[in-house]
Amino acid sequence: MTNRIDAHHHLWDLNAVHYPWLMAKGKPRFFGHPASIQRDYLLPELRRDAEAHGIAGSVHIQVGAESGWDEALWVDTVAQANPKWPMVQVAFCDLTAPDRSAQLDNLQSLNSVRGIRQIVGRAPGEDVQTGTNILLRDSKFLEGLHDLAERRLRFDLQLIPELIPAAAELFAKCPQLSVVLCHSGSPHDRSPDGLGYWASVLRDLSTQDQITCKLSGLGMFDHGWGPESFRPIVETVLEQFGATRVMWGSNFPVDSITSSYARLFNTIGTLVPEGMHDEVFHNTAARVYDLKV
Repeated sequence: MTNRIDAHHHLWDLNAVHYPWLMAKGKPRFFGHPASIQRDYLLPELRRDAEAHGIAGSVHIQVGAESGWDEALWVDTVAQANPKWPMVQVAFCDLTAPDRSAQLDNLQSLNSVRGIRQIVGRAPGEDVQTGTNILLRDSKFLEGLHDLAERRLRFDLQLIPELIPAAAELFAKCPQLSVVLCHSGSPHDRSPDGLGYWASVLRDLSTQDQITCKLSGLGMFDHGWGPESFRPIVETVLEQFGATRVMWGSNFPVDSITSSYARLFNTIGTLVPEGMHDEVFHNTAARVYDLKV
């Protein structure tokens, strides 16, 4: 298969867009020490790694720019300048903001925009500091989700397992919205009990037909990972969602802290049964994000 899709990656030009989190020097994060990625990461570098594995297009995900609009505009410029690499994007919008409609109008004027990500949960501890997990209790957030559904925009959902039950209850109130679960729900506790809890609450989301799931970011909470540590996550996601509702994403360059692109791709490729490769590495992402690759 030579038209695979990387359904979750980031790019950044530090001279074009400001990323406060990325410029904070000497501060380890839950995904590892960011020193190696505190530099420009541009499309040619991604393509060099990705094309070696038959990947021919991608989905760019917003990544904490100071201005979500500046980031979306820059990504759209990159996409338009590289027509031989089909790339769409999931941009940032504060769905609770008074000017939400105006923000979404602007974003939808960009040809590459397919959806919105407003992070609900990153990691235990960080969510308390940022306050993002209170979104699930904010009525304006639910209004914003309905607005996305009416506009036929997708929502990329990033959260941790402890927030899944409340999130599942919330998204059940908006069944018309296409939701993509980032990083398989971020199972940060890789102990048997932790994975058991994650798998049990994941069903709250996997039983909702409008929700698809990404096999992405699995190295962020397991810096010394190997294939066997990924296996229960991959098998659980495929069992609960089915291949037609699962897609793969590299989460590069963030996951480059713990792995090469080749090792990451080959590991997931080995763990996903070959008969599911067309769906997981192309069809699901192409359909969900309306991406022609």
